[in-house]
Amino acid sequence: MQVALEKIIVKPGQQLLLQDISWQEFEEILEELGEQRSSRISYSNGVLEIMVPLPEHEKDKEIIGDIVKILLEELEIDFEPLGSTTFKNEQMTQAVEPDACFYIQNYPAVIGKDRLDLSSDPPPDLAIEIDITNRTKLNNYLLLGVPELWRYTRKGFQINLREGDRYIESQTSPNFPNIPIVELIERHVKQVQTEGRSKAIRAFKKWVKENL
Repeated sequence: MQVALEKIIVKPGQQLLLQDISWQEFEEILEELGEQRSSRISYSNGVLEIMVPLPEHEKDKEIIGDIVKILLEELEIDFEPLGSTTFKNEQMTQAVEPDACFYIQNYPAVIGKDRLDLSSDPPPDLAIEIDITNRTKLNNYLLLGVPELWRYTRKGFQINLREGDRYIESQTSPNFPNIPIVELIERHVKQVQTEGRSKAIRAFKKWVKENL
């Protein structure tokens, strides 16, 4: 017996795992879920995970994304933000939706594109995951060739750089050399939680003005 997706309820912070899902079935599920949805997906070798973020997840995603945009604009670096775009590679049977992502070095390749296929398009230069529920599968990002992955978890913020067939944790970001990214993000994400987004953004802009 098949159950329609609209009859399946996934509460915020929870996940649904579906096994033995073919690529064609995955594509059909994506189409049925639609683009205007609150859930995030991850697909690897027949296993599909559907997760609905918690409110705190969305707040953390927004402040970290804002910090990246402010830095790139202050440094006058051209970029294209693609939000939580679905990145797929049918040949590798991998797909993932970061919470936010940025094309920086490869930004010209995605200008004007509404859909991306990583079997022919480059991966984002920077992907961001808010890993409150420990959803992120590093293997997806590795196989899709994402060079830099930021993760904010309950344990704090970390930068992961792709080196061969694995990610290594780093204290610095190649996209923002000489900027204490780890310290800045941890400080201002915590400030959002205690003082709100507006004060955190103003404090970060003040740091940028004084230090860049």
